[in-house]
Amino acid sequence: MVEVTFAQLQGWLIAFLWPFARITAFMAVAPLWGHSSIPNQAKVGLAALVVIVVAPILPAMPSVAIMSWAGVGIMIEQIIIGLAMGLVMHIIFAVVQAAGEYIGLQMGLGFASFFDASSGTNIMVLSRILYMITLLMFLAFNGHLMVLETLVMSFETLPIGMQGLNPNGFELLARYAGTIFASGMLLALPLVAPLLIINFSLGILNRSAPQLTVFNIGFPTSLIVGLTLMMVLMTDIGRFLQRLFSQGLGMMQTLIETMAPLN
Repeated sequence: MVEVTFAQLQGWLIAFLWPFARITAFMAVAPLWGHSSIPNQAKVGLAALVVIVVAPILPAMPSVAIMSWAGVGIMIEQIIIGLAMGLVMHIIFAVVQAAGEYIGLQMGLGFASFFDASSGTNIMVLSRILYMITLLMFLAFNGHLMVLETLVMSFETLPIGMQGLNPNGFELLARYAGTIFASGMLLALPLVAPLLIINFSLGILNRSAPQLTVFNIGFPTSLIVGLTLMMVLMTDIGRFLQRLFSQGLGMMQTLIETMAPLN
């Protein structure tokens, strides 16, 4: 007869529950795993599978009772770490969505939007196309495997049961959010600049020759030029995304190191 003591049961729960909280919080926010089309049962099952696989290599857990104030604090701490790492991934994918918004507005496609279930808001079609391309490129570069490796290695830098988090990590995350606008505009600039010049030229032409129906040719011209430049942009978007993914993974590692408490 197999007998399980209370101490053994608590040790098993500690080894599973606290890493499970960090990994589940990360997958709930990360764009790839946290997509609304993925059932919640699948997300929880995947997180549990990852914990079972990596549990033997994790550092020793603190001897703190789960049903205690210290245990609750550790649980909240793991959730915060997972959410912070997931937000870094969310910022990476938000860059291409912002670029799609900039390009769509200049091309006159601001009306071409639909409801996005993952974000709960209306999103431009062009942003959705760029998002799907980025997601496929992320999988092609094995970015999902590198992110999972970084997530597992975070238990070495940020072990469970450490005494608090460094608040400088949250400031670093907030500053990194500016990448959405900077890198998004950098990606959209090859299209935004020519389209802005075209719109500016059409405006001058309309003021100098009001009898000409400039606006009848303005939208087709912007659309044709925009689509042509999009074809050119697609030939080099892989290099931009590769650099963006590298910066995002580096930022995730830097965030983990910054959130470590000061000794």
